[in-house]
Amino acid sequence: MSSVGTYDDDTLPLQPPIRLPATPELAAAVRATPLAAALLRSSDPAAPASGAELPDAVDVDALGGAEVIEVLRHGDDEAVLRVWGDVRRQVLGEAHLVRIVRLFLGRETGSETAGETAGTSAGEVPGEFVSLGLTHPAEPPVLTPLGLWAGRQVIAEVTGQEIPVMGSLATGDAAALLHGLRCYPERERLEELTGWLATRERGKAAEELGAALIEASPLGRAIGVELLATDLGDEGREVLDRLLGTPRVGAVIGARLGRDDRHPAPDEIAWVLVDMAATLLEFGGESDEVVESVGMGMEPEDQAGTIALLALGDHPWTEQVLRVFIDRHPDAQVSAAARKALRRLHGLAQARG
Repeated sequence: MSSVGTYDDDTLPLQPPIRLPATPELAAAVRATPLAAALLRSSDPAAPASGAELPDAVDVDALGGAEVIEVLRHGDDEAVLRVWGDVRRQVLGEAHLVRIVRLFLGRETGSETAGETAGTSAGEVPGEFVSLGLTHPAEPPVLTPLGLWAGRQVIAEVTGQEIPVMGSLATGDAAALLHGLRCYPERERLEELTGWLATRERGKAAEELGAALIEASPLGRAIGVELLATDLGDEGREVLDRLLGTPRVGAVIGARLGRDDRHPAPDEIAWVLVDMAATLLEFGGESDEVVESVGMGMEPEDQAGTIALLALGDHPWTEQVLRVFIDRHPDAQVSAAARKALRRLHGLAQARG
């Protein structure tokens, strides 16, 4: 992870999608920024004075010089946004990147998240933000659409988390849809699903979603099961019925739908428990929630027995779930069982080659 701030995929919960203007509108916003106007004027001494001056700290050559100016003047919209991303990286220091992240995370309330404001007093608008078009010259600072676009870039660069843009999943396949929908609130999820279904026959769409469940992440799989069960009608439920016999995934479907006609083997039970716990981890849930999801109200002795079973499941998230119990469970007996299960998990992995 970059040293920019304290956010990473383990500590930053999945962020809800954002709404952005279309690419042409964002590119027009770039060209209208004070910095872009100053860059264009710097290459045309005959142009009338506009009041837009290059900030003292800005080195035109370091920004790309004539190439950047040429793209701003004549490039297509995609090229303008690509270049402006490079300009943003050149102009903003690390402290300002932290500020962007805080403004982005506080966008729902119009305030920054708790903590230091990275070298500026609360409400002060950094001049670089205004020059780049990320905020308006007003207090308190609120990100413009171009600022949201840049904030999304910064979070992806710092944490690896790709925050979806509303409507962007409509042209993707089922796997991309399930991956993207992991962070959507219910209303926005239905809106995005409706757009995805608009160009697909419902039965075929249900088949695509069913096939994507196997390779999906735990949270994506949980969302896929819910969509098929509640939003794809009879076609979705028929797909789920056929998948019930599939190893592991069928057991997850049976557990999530409360089907008592599916009798999973012990290794499948372990797989289901890890999959459900991993759903919470993936979303950014608290450790207590993960412990409760596996413990299910059992006494510590019974929990220890269940934890021992997890090593049998060969789930890709098993180690992460076990480490939660090792590090966070308040009962020594249960945490000891988790350590033993983790050693067994490693031993079984070595035996499999």
